[in-house]
Amino acid sequence: MIKNIQVNDARFPLDKGAGSDAIHRDPIYSYAVTNLIDDSGLIGTGFAFTLGEGNDLVCKAAQFYAAQLKGRDIEELMSDFGNVFNQLSNEQQFRWLGPHKGIVHLALASVTNACYDLWAKKRGVPLWKLLIDLSPQEIINTLDLSYLEDELTAEQALQLLKDNQAGKTARLQITNAGYPGYDTSIGWFNYSDDKVRENCKKAIAEGFTAMKLKVGSKDPQRDIRRAHIVREEAGDLVKVMLDANQQWTLPQALKICRELQSMNPYWIEEPTHPDDILAHKTLADAIAPVKLALGEHVPNRIIFKNYLQTGSAGFIQADAVRIGGVSEFITVSLLCRKYGIPVVPHVGDMGQLHQHLVLFNHISMGHEALFLEHIPHLQKHFVHPVIVESGVYSTPMEPGSSCDLKNI
Repeated sequence: MIKNIQVNDARFPLDKGAGSDAIHRDPIYSYAVTNLIDDSGLIGTGFAFTLGEGNDLVCKAAQFYAAQLKGRDIEELMSDFGNVFNQLSNEQQFRWLGPHKGIVHLALASVTNACYDLWAKKRGVPLWKLLIDLSPQEIINTLDLSYLEDELTAEQALQLLKDNQAGKTARLQITNAGYPGYDTSIGWFNYSDDKVRENCKKAIAEGFTAMKLKVGSKDPQRDIRRAHIVREEAGDLVKVMLDANQQWTLPQALKICRELQSMNPYWIEEPTHPDDILAHKTLADAIAPVKLALGEHVPNRIIFKNYLQTGSAGFIQADAVRIGGVSEFITVSLLCRKYGIPVVPHVGDMGQLHQHLVLFNHISMGHEALFLEHIPHLQKHFVHPVIVESGVYSTPMEPGSSCDLKNI
């Protein structure tokens, strides 16, 4: 039974230049951390990701949601979590502040993720193991599929999970081999050209076969020059992704993306405003076969549905510490599986939680094990930091979701 709750505002300044992009020039990686403490002393930890100011507002909203769970048994809670999520996300006063986006939805992510962590710890298994051992119906019971009925009913979602039971045993082998990673830290926006070149060499030496560069400069020629530096250092066989962090208008994106095509980007990420689905559709058609990736700032499953319906995205980057948590992440992954679109999460959690979720996506849902973003900057703050060797995530074996923070 959940006996006590604690919500903490955790902020971590970064080394100079780290984490910078075209819009976030001096970020402070921050977590709104929810701890659910049961009567046996187990602590379920979940968090939502922000960049500093405003983290306290998310904490205040998380306190409100977490208080609703006091006195609930975690097994009973998770057996019908889809309905619980629906009720909390539609609480009449907080819904007005969204709906299903912004501070209130981030707060719900923090509380939701704490529930999943406590559930896995109660069963004494890592989260990925808990999820792959659940039956298809038990998974469906944890999901809120409302507003998706035109594309994915509960019956269709259940059938999709059942259909992917075949091959599950073979896909389990990835827990021995490890899940591929990509280096997203080679080219932060504030890094010099020389630093980018040096980081590319380092990433290749460490075994990464994919890496990402931040673009979106006021001077497009800077982006083009730096993109070619990465391609030159990486060679033709390495996947190179470009991330504009929403800095271009559609006319700008059309022009600049065409110029960037010459260095053969694997994807171009967040080229324009994340709410502008039709602009992404126009751009995706114009620069094909180069594909767009998006999801870092897509707030909920409904907008992801629209992106999939319009064929605007070649890669979906749902982030369980930015949307409504593990439950909504799985819902989005099911939608993507229906459409045959890869899920490559954005990792506001530094990969701690998502290393579990991508294993579930691959093993239970049949998603391609493409790769998972790796950001090393907060490793020292986690009790069980991710282990990435030779460019590959090692499978976590400790009970829970790997989200326990030191001294929090």
